[in-house]
Amino acid sequence: MLKNRIITSAILIIISITAIFFELPSALILTILIVASLYEFFTMLQKKGIGTYKYFGTLMGAVIPLSITFRFELTKGWELLFMVLGFLFLILMQFKRKSNSGAIADISATIFGIFYISWFLSFLIKIRYMPGGLGLLAALLLITKSGDIGAYLIGSRFGRTPFIPRISPKKSVEGAFGGLAFSILAALVSKPLLNLSYPHVILIGIGLNVLAQLGDLSESLMKRDCEVKDSGSALPGMGGFLDLMDSFLFSAPCFYFYMNIVLKSLKI
Repeated sequence: MLKNRIITSAILIIISITAIFFELPSALILTILIVASLYEFFTMLQKKGIGTYKYFGTLMGAVIPLSITFRFELTKGWELLFMVLGFLFLILMQFKRKSNSGAIADISATIFGIFYISWFLSFLIKIRYMPGGLGLLAALLLITKSGDIGAYLIGSRFGRTPFIPRISPKKSVEGAFGGLAFSILAALVSKPLLNLSYPHVILIGIGLNVLAQLGDLSESLMKRDCEVKDSGSALPGMGGFLDLMDSFLFSAPCFYFYMNIVLKSLKI
């Protein structure tokens, strides 16, 4: 398992480093990861017996990152308009059903998946397209994934105190603090990329790690509910694409708004 994890991680790191320097390739790779994560999410729900419009939802979920990638906007912030239109189409699709049973659950699960996976993770592409986006995205990846690595290394070696065993039995308090320390160190290393003061850099390191751990725990909660260990098996030693991307579910949008709104208002 560890050997497979190391090999998979090395391949992903090489691909990430190669692609991140180019806007379009990095955005397209992120789009593929987002769509694959959404597909895994719908598949996971189906295993639980929760009905979803899997293929329609995946197709609709692909439109959001693709629209950002190719800078297509009907109106500013049009993703919300798209969500409304998607909901409308889902309602119209109900008229073809032979039974009314489960209509609310199916619609809700599909909309939730598009919002939770596709829209949240699409902020990774938005970050890449920001002024100085190469450095910002690199910093986000470094800080977030360093936290994942730190939690795994410290938790597997020194973990004794269960964190939230009901949700994630293998996570420990020691691992959580180890991940936090690694993220703070990574944030300090990323200071030239962020071009911010040390207090802001440390704050970003702490904030991104907490949000990344919440993203990880939120997916773990859903996996426990669906009674699956991993979201998929596409990545040997790591699970599925959603297992790879879950730490960005909350960290990416919050980082985007922090850099795009708070810092601008502070004129830093």
